[in-house]
Amino acid sequence: MPKRRAYGSSAGRTALLHAIAHIELNAIDLAWDIVARPWKEALPRAFFDDWVGVAADEALHFGLLVGRLADFGAGYGDLPAHDGLWQSAAATVGDLLARLAVVPLVLEARGLDVTPEMAARLERAGDQDSAALLRRIHHDEIGHVAAGVRWFEWLCVAHGLVPEQVFHEKVQRYFKGQLKPPFNQSARAAAGFSAQYYEPLASISAHNRD
Repeated sequence: MPKRRAYGSSAGRTALLHAIAHIELNAIDLAWDIVARPWKEALPRAFFDDWVGVAADEALHFGLLVGRLADFGAGYGDLPAHDGLWQSAAATVGDLLARLAVVPLVLEARGLDVTPEMAARLERAGDQDSAALLRRIHHDEIGHVAAGVRWFEWLCVAHGLVPEQVFHEKVQRYFKGQLKPPFNQSARAAAGFSAQYYEPLASISAHNRD
């Protein structure tokens, strides 16, 4: 993937919004995949209701981003995009706990970490409309991470497992990247996502880099 340009240029902001739109489009697919896939666990109706709601939010985000891209004379598909999110779906296709650990609790939680600074940089570049859109997405993503925590812990308790231990094992097995601080601990805490889950993995990543 080419490196994105600075936020101060129209081309740079277009590239950023396009990249986020791509993430949101993948998030729609991931939410519907977790609903439709025949997992081996018996799941309550509330599980499916939560992820249908997530899919609706992601579709709204995608539509808003496409509309903002149009303001820059661009559209989704004008720029290249990676397939890392869908690779995560393929890797966890047979393991619901792994899917929950990697998608909402690693990938979406990472969005909680980086989105506020992206919005602030857009504001400093004078793009208040794009910044407001990113802040809206950030607010909604707290709820998506919360859904991931809720159902990850529900499954662990149902199987007599310790959630933090299972999270560490699943992430180390299925996630190929690294958990990198700084973490947005206030947003993560608002989602019910304790630092006991992710900080030990960040320490392991730092040790491996050394």
